[in-house]
Amino acid sequence: MRLAIFTEPQQGASYQDLLKVAQSAENAGYDAFFRSDHYLTMGGDGLPGPTDAWVTLAGLALQTSTIRLGTLVTSGTFRYPGPLAISVAQVDQMSGGRVELGLGAGWFEAEHNAYAIPFPPLGERFDRLEEQYEIIDGLFRTPIGQTYNFTGKHYQVVDSPALPKPAQEKLPFIVGGTGAKRTPALAARFASEFNTPFVKQAEVAPIFQRVREACAAAGRSDLPVFSSAAVLCVGRDDAEVKRRAAAIGRDVEEMRGNGGIVGTPAEAVEAIGKYAEAGATRLFLQMLDLSDLDHLELVASEVAPQLG
Repeated sequence: MRLAIFTEPQQGASYQDLLKVAQSAENAGYDAFFRSDHYLTMGGDGLPGPTDAWVTLAGLALQTSTIRLGTLVTSGTFRYPGPLAISVAQVDQMSGGRVELGLGAGWFEAEHNAYAIPFPPLGERFDRLEEQYEIIDGLFRTPIGQTYNFTGKHYQVVDSPALPKPAQEKLPFIVGGTGAKRTPALAARFASEFNTPFVKQAEVAPIFQRVREACAAAGRSDLPVFSSAAVLCVGRDDAEVKRRAAAIGRDVEEMRGNGGIVGTPAEAVEAIGKYAEAGATRLFLQMLDLSDLDHLELVASEVAPQLG
């Protein structure tokens, strides 16, 4: 099981806060550092205010050297597909080929209202997302010296030089969600990785199975990597677990009951094992207290070595 650190900077974090976490995660041997793509806090004052996901990743690309970097997930409502493709390719070049793109339809209406971002109905957002994936994939795949064209309901591309290119020959796309039909179909078309976001372990395997079936229906034989995301709250003993839960305003049993990686290192290993049994090979650990670097180190030293 590969472990990634997943952060929610909109809850209150500066770039320097994120840099410390990313560099600590790299030094501790984590597979990846990911961040959300949100512009509004979901509780609390959010100070010092939001940071932009791709601006952050550009900085981290130059201030880390081995850890993979990405979004879980970039909101398709925030950016046009062409400029997003340029940003992602540039950051991948800056990182030496360590970037992964998680892209979703967007869901948090309040942040759109707060920053003058249009928020279409869900069906339209998903329609746009499908076209965005097709455009970004097409731009990246177009050979140098050729042009790319696309005509969709929401976006049109005319004679694009399809530049720049990522450093990676195939930059990974991460599709995620729990939708029964359109999400698995989208994953079958474009996903290098499919992620289940914050669901109970018992619910993970059926979601993965829907993606397998969608891949079979689409004639795709190479399955995406399967991964999950879960809140992290691990302590050396019960008292430390409760202290960490209190620091993030969460209840221990609530987190545990909803699929969180919660408890002592031994309990964390057991919880992670359930994701592995469901088919996940990478786990995104949602680290909500970004000042608690000891938390990160504890999992790296006492949990990670026990994982297959």
